[in-house]
Amino acid sequence: MQVDCRKPSELTDVERGAWRAFVQAEATLASPYFALEFAECCEEARDDTRVLVVREQGAITGFLPFQAGRLGFARPLAGPLGDVQGVIAPQPAMADPATWLARAGIPVFDFHSALASQRGFADVADTPPDGSWMMDLTDGFDAWQAHRKSVNAKAMRNIATRFRRLEAHEESHSFVMADYQDDVFETMVRLKRAQYRRTGVFDVFSVGWTGRLLKAILRRKGDCFSGVSSSLRVGDRIIAVHVGMASDRLCHYWFPAYEPDHSRLSPGVLLLVEMARIAAAMGHLGVELGPGDFGFKKDLSSSQVGLVGGRFTTRSLRGALARSSQAMAESCARAPLGPAGRLPERALRKLGRVTGFRAL
Repeated sequence: MQVDCRKPSELTDVERGAWRAFVQAEATLASPYFALEFAECCEEARDDTRVLVVREQGAITGFLPFQAGRLGFARPLAGPLGDVQGVIAPQPAMADPATWLARAGIPVFDFHSALASQRGFADVADTPPDGSWMMDLTDGFDAWQAHRKSVNAKAMRNIATRFRRLEAHEESHSFVMADYQDDVFETMVRLKRAQYRRTGVFDVFSVGWTGRLLKAILRRKGDCFSGVSSSLRVGDRIIAVHVGMASDRLCHYWFPAYEPDHSRLSPGVLLLVEMARIAAAMGHLGVELGPGDFGFKKDLSSSQVGLVGGRFTTRSLRGALARSSQAMAESCARAPLGPAGRLPERALRKLGRVTGFRAL
C-alpha cells in the first residue's frame, strides 16, 4: 500500500478522475461534502487542507480529505462545520482509514459525523450514534409531501397555515432558489451572528475562514457541485435566507437564517419547503439537513443517515497524550462526582471545537 499526502490542487488529472468516478458510482457518497470541488473550496479557505491518496499495486483505491492542523491533530474537511464525513473509495464500507492515517504518519484524527456505513469509522466510534436528517425527494415533491402528511399531519397543516399567512400578507413576497445578490450573503451572516449572540453559541463567523469557504463555494456553479444561495423576501426585505451547496444528487441545507420579527410566519421553514420543491424539479433526490435535534428537521425528514464520532490515534507521543486525556475524562464521568464529573469531558469537547475552528 502506498499513501501520499497532497493538497487538492496538487492532484493529477488521473487522480481527480478517479475521485469523481468513485463518488458517482457510490450512492452513499451523494452528499456534496464528498465532491472534489468541496475539497478545493476548503483549500481556498484554509491552507491546511490535505488529501491522502491511497494506491494498492499501483491502482488508486481511495482518498481521505482532511484538515491537517499545525499540531498534528487532524480533522475531516471543514473541521467542526463538516456535517458529513468519510473516505472516498470504490467500496467505502470496507476501507481502512486507520491504516491509511498511520501510513501517512498522522498521530491523531478526530471525527464527529462520519458515515456509520463505513466500518472503518464505526468500529472505533466512541460517541452515541447520530444521524443526518434527509428529505427524500426520489419520487418527487408531491410524493414527499403526501408521505409527511400521512406521518405528521399536524406539522404539515401548520406549514400550510403559514403559507396562507404569507399569501395574505399586505406586501408581495418572492422566493428565489438561486439568489446570488450581495445582500443575500450579507444578510445571512448578520442574522446568524445575531442568533449566535442570542443563544450563546460559538460564532463561526468570528474566524475568517468560514466566510472564505462559503464565498468559495458560492463561486462554484458546475453540474456536479454548486453553491446554493436562496432567499424569501416580503416587499424588498429579506425575511429568510439560506446558504449551502449541492451535488448533482443532493442539496445540503447548511446556513439558514430568518428575521425574528417575522417568526410568526416561520419563514425559515417556508423557505426550506420551497427549496425542496425546486430541488425536486431540478432532479435532486433529496435535501440533506445534517444532524441536530431540531423540531423542523424531525417534522420534514423522511429518514436519517447514520453518523458516528470518534478518534484514530497512532502509537506515538501525541497519540498517547490524546488517549490519556480522553481516558481521564471518561473516568471522571463514571466517578460518583455529580455534575462536576462531566467537566473534563465538556472541556475537551470545547477545546476540540475551538481548535478545530482556529485551525491549530
